[in-house]
Amino acid sequence: QVQLVESGGGLVQPGGSLRLSCATSGFNLDYYAIGWFRQAPGKEREGVSCISNNDGSTYYADSVKGRFATSRDNGRNTVFLQMYSLKPEDTAVYYCAAGNRCYVELFQWDYWGQGTQVTVSS
Repeated sequence: QVQLVESGGGLVQPGGSLRLSCATSGFNLDYYAIGWFRQAPGKEREGVSCISNNDGSTYYADSVKGRFATSRDNGRNTVFLQMYSLKPEDTAVYYCAAGNRCYVELFQWDYWGQGTQVTVSS
């Protein structure tokens, strides 16, 4: 069965770095795009980044451009989100999702992980 499991979240100070992992199983990662999303309490879930299954092109929300980088290791069925220069406003539950492409709408994504908490605080 299809599974996506996020890990690597935790507490980090402003300006710090954190790397999230999305471990996948039950499907061929070669053929799927992987998106990262986040949701803070009381706020809508928002897209953070996406990495394509075609040429590996990446896309980022304006709020994280220049600070976050997503990559994939298909051999290990794992996708990463490297986060630098973290800010308190980055605090949220972070989710990864799999789809046939880097979809615009949330409902279009096929599979979702359970999320991992990232807290940026002094």
